[in-house]
Amino acid sequence: MAPRLVLVHGVGKPRRPRADQDRWISALAAGARRAGHSLAAERLIAGELAEIVFADYGDLFAPAGRQGAGGVDLSQREADLLHALLAEITEAQISAGPVSAEPVTEARGAARSADGDHRGAALAQARAQLRLDRTGTAQGPGDLVRQSVNAATTLLGARPWGGAGRWTSGRLLVADLSQVARYLSRQEPDESGRTLDQRIRSVVTAAIGAGPAVVVAHSLGTIVGFEALHAAGPRVPLFVTMGSPLAMRAVVLPRILPRPPATPGRVERWLNFWDRDDILVPRPILESDVAANSAGVRPESARTDADGIWTHTATKYLAQPDVAGPVMEALASIVVRP
Repeated sequence: MAPRLVLVHGVGKPRRPRADQDRWISALAAGARRAGHSLAAERLIAGELAEIVFADYGDLFAPAGRQGAGGVDLSQREADLLHALLAEITEAQISAGPVSAEPVTEARGAARSADGDHRGAALAQARAQLRLDRTGTAQGPGDLVRQSVNAATTLLGARPWGGAGRWTSGRLLVADLSQVARYLSRQEPDESGRTLDQRIRSVVTAAIGAGPAVVVAHSLGTIVGFEALHAAGPRVPLFVTMGSPLAMRAVVLPRILPRPPATPGRVERWLNFWDRDDILVPRPILESDVAANSAGVRPESARTDADGIWTHTATKYLAQPDVAGPVMEALASIVVRP
């Protein structure tokens, strides 16, 4: 029997699980080769190294009839969370300052200065559209969603958001971010009373199964994976989080379960990766916010540097040798008895 490799995706439209799994595995194999694990990479592609399970919960975000302001229909709590999420990301971009401090030629420096001025103006406008400086004003979910869409549209006109390739409109950006808000709101019960977040976690828990597993999670999937692993029983030699919003102190950390957040008990090692250009990871370091489990395991955060502007995708992370190498080593360390 092969060890289990569980892949947990993030936000976005409903998935094509087999195609997405193939893309993730292809990127992971590329990273493994760069890390010196060429044989393991070939065995991974051939399906011999691990039993691969792609935990697909994307369809749970698409019930009929959720079309409201800006094409996104949210409850008051969900809209508040969405608004706060976009506000925290915007404030982080403002605090980060210029996109790059690398030395440049005089001509290129002038162009970059102009880009920086445009970016600063766009961020200031997005902050104003989100009304970050106004307090005590009650706003309905439709108003909050419209403000979020307007601010997202403004952000997409500024570097590094503009040209990122993922979103063609503010509405699409907000639709993706709203999935984080919907998950954390702990609402939307089905006929049996299970809320949306419970139904999503059950998909990931089932994917992890009863035996030892390496769990690799991306974006929103890092929140889902973190919470699911607290309930799951099997040994997890390695938990990898990529492009994680777990450390967002205004929106995510206060709502993570269980509280206060701690490394899941069965996790033996936790590696948390973030890219310096990942615009959706405003706070990448988890060590100060997540307590150790009983074995003393804490998250270990490390930066990766992918090519291109849009660095948030799972495949960009998986293709990095620092990410793929430990995954290959963890899979090789698991002994599964029939």
